[in-house]
This record gives sequence, C-alpha cells and structure tokens, in this order.
Amino acid sequence: MKAKKIGVLLLWVMSVTLAQAELPSAVSLSTPAVPPVEAIVLGAPTRVVTLDGRSQFWIDSTGKFSVEQVAAAGDALPWELRQRNARYRISDQALWFRFDAVVPDDSRWYLELGSSSIDRVQLFYHLPDGRWRTQEAGQARPVSSWPLPGRLPTFELAPGSQQPVRYYLRAELSRFDFASPLVIHSQAALLTSRQAEQFLLGAFFGLAALIGFLAFANAVVHRDRSFAVYTVYVVTLAFGQVAYLGLGAQHVWTDWLRWNQMSTFVLAGATTAAALWFVRTVTEPARFSRVLDFSVLALIAAVLGAVAVDTLVASQRSLALLLIFTAVGLVAALLMVVVVWSVGDDPYVRLMALGFLPAVVMAMFPVARGLNLIAANGLTRYGLSVGAAVQILILFYVLSLRGSRRREADVRSAALSRTDALTGLAHHRSLQHRLESTLARCLKQKHACALLAVKLANYDALVSEYGRDVSEKALVVTASLLRSTITDIDLAARVGNHEFTLLLEGPTTAEAATSCAQQVIARGLQQSAALPATVSLKFNVAVAMLPDKGFDADGCVAWLRDAVNAIRPDARRAIRPMNF
Repeated sequence: MKAKKIGVLLLWVMSVTLAQAELPSAVSLSTPAVPPVEAIVLGAPTRVVTLDGRSQFWIDSTGKFSVEQVAAAGDALPWELRQRNARYRISDQALWFRFDAVVPDDSRWYLELGSSSIDRVQLFYHLPDGRWRTQEAGQARPVSSWPLPGRLPTFELAPGSQQPVRYYLRAELSRFDFASPLVIHSQAALLTSRQAEQFLLGAFFGLAALIGFLAFANAVVHRDRSFAVYTVYVVTLAFGQVAYLGLGAQHVWTDWLRWNQMSTFVLAGATTAAALWFVRTVTEPARFSRVLDFSVLALIAAVLGAVAVDTLVASQRSLALLLIFTAVGLVAALLMVVVVWSVGDDPYVRLMALGFLPAVVMAMFPVARGLNLIAANGLTRYGLSVGAAVQILILFYVLSLRGSRRREADVRSAALSRTDALTGLAHHRSLQHRLESTLARCLKQKHACALLAVKLANYDALVSEYGRDVSEKALVVTASLLRSTITDIDLAARVGNHEFTLLLEGPTTAEAATSCAQQVIARGLQQSAALPATVSLKFNVAVAMLPDKGFDADGCVAWLRDAVNAIRPDARRAIRPMNF
C-alpha cells in the first residue's frame, strides 16, 4: 500500500515535469504545506491594501523560471507566507510573489513597490483570452517605458473581474536585500499619495535650491570660502536625494541607465566627503591638532576611495564598505564639531552641532537599510530629506552669523570716512552734505524739514562719578536711542563730544518734530542694561523747522548747537522750540 502511494506521487511529479519542458533541473519540486491565502476583494471603503500576510513568496535560486513554469508548478513550489517587514536576500536569484485579487468593474487599482532601487520587477496575470499580460519596471529600463511612469515601480491590476485573478510578481535585486513594501492603492488613493509627495519633495528641493543660490551669492560677493564649500555640500546633498528618491531617473538622467544604477551610492559618498570638507573648513581643526586635521583628510580620501572601488567592482561587499565609510564619515563630522565646540571659542559651533545632529541621525536609517539591517519604511525613504531640510537651514543661519561677525570690522573700517568711530552715527561732515541737499530740496518743493540738536546734559556728572568707561557707554547708548527714534530716511549724527543732531527729512511738521524730541527725552530716562542701575540719561533738545533765516547747513547746525548749549542742565523745560 505504501509503495503504491509512492508510485502515485512519482507519477504526479513526472507529469508536472513533462508539462514544463524548460523547467530548470536545479530546482526540486515538492508538496509543502502551502499556507492558505484568501483572495483580496478590493473596493470601497478600502483604499489601500498591503500584501503583508495576504501574499506568498518563493525564491528562484536559479533565476531562470518563467511565469509559465511558475504557474504550471503551482503549489509544488515551496511557497511561504509574506510577513510584515520581511527581507529577502536574492543576489543572482529571482524573488516571486503570488496573490489573488478581485477588482470591481467601476474602479482601477494599482500595485506599488515602495522602493526606487529595484533592478527589475515584472507583474504577470492572465488575460481573458488566456494570454499573459506582462508589465515591467525598475532601474534596468527608462522610467518613460514603465507601465505607470513615476518615482516608484507601479503596475495596474486587471480591470473589472468578477472572479479572483492570480498575479505573479517577479523581482531582481543584486546589491542588497529586497525589503520593499508591496501595497495596492485605489486610483484616488494613489493620486492623493503622489500629490502629497510632489508637494513635500517640491518644498524640500525648492528650499535646497534657494539656500544653495544664497550660499553661492555670499561666496561670490563676500569671497567667503566657508560659503563656497557649503554651496558644494548643499548641491551634492540635493543631488544625492534626487538619486535616492528616484527623481533623477524620472526627470534628470532619464536615459542614463548605468548612471541611474550607481548614482545613489556615488552621490551618497560624495555628500559625505563634502560634509567632512565643509566641517573641516568652518572648524579649522589644524588650530587644535594636526593629527585631527590629517585624520579628517584621510577619512575624506577613504570615502572617495570607497566610492571609486564600488563604482568599479559594484558588489555587495564594496557597497557595504562604502556605506560603512559613509556612516563613519557623518558621525566623524558631528564629533569634530563637538570637539571644536568643547575646546574652541567660536560661539556659533553649538548651533552647528545642532544642525548636523538631525541629518546624521536620519542618515543612519538609509545606511542601515543598505546594510540589510532594517526593512524599508518611511524613515529609510524620507527621514534623511527631513533631517537635511533642518540642517541646511541651521547651517546657513550659522554661516550668516559668522560671516557678519567677521565682516563687521571691515564694514566699520570702511565706514570711518563718513561715520563716528565710537557711536557709528554720521559725523559732522556727513551731516553737512546731507543737510545741504535736504535744504535745497525743501526750497525747491516748498515743504519743511526739522533739525533737532540733542545734548547729553548729565555727561560731565557721569564722567566725574563713574569714569570714562561708563561715560563712553552712555554715548553709545545715546546713539542707539536716537537711531530707534527716527525712521530709515532720517539721519542721526554726532557733532560734538556729547552733542548730537537728528535730521527729519521733509515733509514734516512742528508737531512731529516735538513728538520726536519728547520720545528722545523719555527713552533716556528708561533703564539701560549697558549702564549701572542708578544711571539715567538726561537730554536737552533744541528744535527748529527749516529752511529759516537764510541759514546754510553749517549755519543751521551752529544755530541749534548754541541754542541747546544755552539750556541749563537743571532746567525744567528740556525742549526749546526755536521758530514755532
């Protein structure tokens, strides 16, 4: 009886073998306990369905099975249930999935693979006339020839079927494990998902383009080497994301298939090298340790060397080497910023470390995915884009602050020809030229301007009680108060040791000039953090509406200075109108 059962089984296997004459002999057929999977019934209210737990997989170790052979073998192949977050190592092999689905007559549904880095992927199903319908996508062919062109391989399921249709999905991936999500979308859900992606990715790349342009402009205008290197870093980072997210194959290098297959890894290494170069430029580690500086240069060379090796060899080991150097390089960049922060005196290095932290943390997810440590998910796909957006904003802000501080001395030096060295206000000669042109314009257009002479009445008392240091601070505070009182088109100037003028360009009124004088006096009585708590600034102000009495610019200034000096320091009325 037992021998009879064995004979029947052998005859059945032989019949299957004869039915597929081209079946590779290296694959053994068996009758495993195939886990049952019910057909997926698509339709409202369901809009998105994952194939986790609802499909079966089988790895073809020869990579030579055709869909006809797989369909003919049926359950004789060792199919297994696909689990959530499953990863499959299929180098030089082929990964097959099968599932059944029912599509309503009034809707269209699509199967989307959540990765743009698949070498080749095909979807097969039987047409009503018995022929096979084949759709193919992946990096081995241009995106324009995909069934549904886009960032991710997407296939349309058989439209309107009352009975379940069996689908077979075949995937090839040589350099890392297959861990792509397999999700069925309704047409509306797919369009909504892609529109949201386009909005978010457009925002990211728009931001990167803007920051890159501004950084390049700063590098050219101010001849700032830090901004120049930062521009290189932003550009390589942006193009690295273009490649990784599949936008390069879709929009940029549409027909460069070889470059499309290698661009993700080449640009990842180039971005890491650019990040190290940028950090070395802004932190200048040679100031603290020649060994540290040499180590950074050696790591840059090692990363670029790993890129070259992976480009030439293109194996799993070379990719692992490149990804390890990438992770080490990013962590080293962050650590170098932290080290310089701890031993240096740059007040902005802390912000720089804060900027690098999110990008380094988020970069670990795609690196771990490339090293087959985790499955593909939202963080592996979009985490680095989020971290990079935060990073480039913070770093640009830090560089702007550093650049402003470094250029401040140059700006002050260049301005000495027209401003007062201590207060930064216009000096007497600048006031004279400005007032001459203002008076001429007032005469021509027949309107009035105002000139205020402001004297720090308690300056001598501050010198005798607190010394020269506090008195000079009082002059600087006075200059700040005067600037905050007037508009951008008006002018504040220092015309004496503790005497100032405010030119209110016309047209203006006596009421507006008096209000400005009152604001000056009131602000002087307020406490300033730069001065001792017991110190307040007492101002005397003389106000005149111009033109008047045929005075030229020098005559007007002298008239107002004489008037303000004539006001006693202890006078009850601190404002003296001259001609109204």
